Amino acid sequence: MKKYLFTSLMLTVVFVIICGALYPLLIAGIAKFAPGGGKGETLSVNGKVVGYANLGQKFTADKYFWGRPSAVGYSANGSGGSNKGPSDSAYLKQVQAAIDSFLVHNPTVKKEEIPSEMVTASASGLDPNITPQGALIQVNRIAKVRNLDVNKVKELISSHIEKSVLGPKEKINVLKLNIALDTLIK
Repeated sequence: MKKYLFTSLMLTVVFVIICGALYPLLIAGIAKFAPGGGKGETLSVNGKVVGYANLGQKFTADKYFWGRPSAVGYSANGSGGSNKGPSDSAYLKQVQAAIDSFLVHNPTVKKEEIPSEMVTASASGLDPNITPQGALIQVNRIAKVRNLDVNKVKELISSHIEKSVLGPKEKINVLKLNIALDTLIK
């Protein structure tokens, strides 16, 4: 019995050292080579930090591209999805409200044209990206509010499309796109 107890205590100490100290130090060391040095990639305008590249933000003004809704209010303190499915009546009401709001702000769009990402939250609730289709569906609203040529807004979208590392999927970072939109000249 003493033999097993001693072995168990030694394994516990070894794994506490590996999992509690060495592994976190290794990950922190690797993170130093990531954009932002492990503190997150910040985006700045005129020297002022306006957000993080990898965290979604809420944009509701008609002059900006909107990102995905968030189940956690865009709070990085507690990322997560709503865990509600298509059979949940409260969730269906929430999605319908998002659809109705989107249609009010985008009167040239038909309900069936709205990409699902524009009315449903991502699994983390912090997705900073939308698809090119999610951006293109908003072009008319933004062009009208900002008094811009529609083609100019479409060109801006095209210039911000990023290819996914793991396949052919394309994405657009909403914050980067909105920063570029603010610098766009008529």
